[in-house]
Amino acid sequence: MYLARFCYSVMPVNRDRAIALIEREVKAARDHQLDARLLIPLTRGREGAALIFELQIPSLDAFEQFRERGLGSDQATGNWMQAFNEILTCPPEVELLRVA
Repeated sequence: MYLARFCYSVMPVNRDRAIALIEREVKAARDHQLDARLLIPLTRGREGAALIFELQIPSLDAFEQFRERGLGSDQATGNWMQAFNEILTCPPEVELLRVA
């Protein structure tokens, strides 16, 4: 089992829009029978992420499949990524963890 964690940095003015976009990603993951959640840090360091999307996956192949077609189709996923990229202040930090 693996845990993928996506750490997103956004300006406060874009926080609600980012939350809505991540909530779509959480719903899509759950529609694919994957455990997912949005984490909103109450405190964070100077360079800490504003929002975190966590996804539990059975294999690294499942991770790739979700990243390519997580929102239903290549086009829907691409549109989602483009909308999200417009409000990110820097590229997302991605961590892949193996759950022991």
